[in-house]
Amino acid sequence: MSAAPVISTQLTPSLSAAQLKAAVAAQLPELVAIRRHLHAHPELSGNEHQTAALVAGELRSLGWRVREGVGRTGVLAELGPSQNQDGRPTPLVALRVDMDALPVEERSGVPFASVHQGLMHACGHDIHTTVGLGVARILAPLADQLSARVRLLFQPAEETAQGASWMLADGAMEGVDALFGVHVFPSLAAGSIGVRSGSLTAAAGELEVEVLGEGGHGARPHQSTDAIWIAARVVSGLQEAISRRLDALHPVVVSFGRIEGGKAFNVIADHVRLLGTVRCLDLELHAQLPGWIEDTVKAICAGYGGEARVRYRCISPPVHNDPELTQLVADAATELLGRQQVHWLEQPSLGAEDFAELQQGTRATMFRLGVAGPDGCTPLHSSSFRPDEACLAVGVEVLSASLLRWIES
Repeated sequence: MSAAPVISTQLTPSLSAAQLKAAVAAQLPELVAIRRHLHAHPELSGNEHQTAALVAGELRSLGWRVREGVGRTGVLAELGPSQNQDGRPTPLVALRVDMDALPVEERSGVPFASVHQGLMHACGHDIHTTVGLGVARILAPLADQLSARVRLLFQPAEETAQGASWMLADGAMEGVDALFGVHVFPSLAAGSIGVRSGSLTAAAGELEVEVLGEGGHGARPHQSTDAIWIAARVVSGLQEAISRRLDALHPVVVSFGRIEGGKAFNVIADHVRLLGTVRCLDLELHAQLPGWIEDTVKAICAGYGGEARVRYRCISPPVHNDPELTQLVADAATELLGRQQVHWLEQPSLGAEDFAELQQGTRATMFRLGVAGPDGCTPLHSSSFRPDEACLAVGVEVLSASLLRWIES
């Protein structure tokens, strides 16, 4: 990709909405090309080597101070003065975007579809990465005018909920005073955004259940303990227990995404492995869930003559949006897009985001970027996910304006 054209020096940290829109429009053709390249060349969590190399090269060409290998395959870049005139560190604001793709076979039908069989940017992280590079292009010419530092975090492995902790371990959040983030949102039209103070996403956990029975001949199930039958009772029994044993005002979602068991069509299985995810908005309840799930699963298995081993791993806490930073984003977006294009979301999502790991100990907010075209948009993680690229300009505009407003505040 070629280096960004130099933006006129008349743009200052107090640039107008019209100036910002014009600057983004000038960058848009190359940003679309970058996004399509990223989309065609997805990389799985922890393997974002080519994506990271592209990102680092772009940032260096713009004059950002770049560190590679932060959080294994992550990229960190800074712009602006590290110290003020009296030698003290300048305030530091950060933007986090993620880079990884999913093990999904693409069926979107776009001409720039994934060239890697079984891999796809089905969650919009190619959009996020491109938006981050767009912000880098807008801010680069303002480096000498900034009174604070801006740090960009291009994070790996969000889909496996590992990348944020990797970057934390490498000091990516040291000194950060405020953190901004973005995620595409198929429920909103391109050209609009969604904001919400407080809880935005759920706490998430990974659940593994091993059901242990006793094998036997398929013609004589009464002489064995059928682990597949018991596993089926675990799947349905947990849902029933949630609806009758837990407070309905504190929603809990348990979804099993993988079942492994059995070796032949006529042999009763003695072992079944279930893998699933647990989501919950209430932190106190989430802390109690591992023990409650284990007790419930073991009781179900014992009732049918089997045993269970239960393992639970906390993936991430909920994303909690700082009210003041959220209002800052809403104000910036209102000026750029108009009030009708800024939606205050009534409900949080039971999806999870390891952005929450990065916000521990600092103020942070994440907003939703509308990506639905005239015909709508399929859900995230769908093989036919096809966001409207008009969202790119909106993401760059809103985040650039938000970072600059924070610096000036």
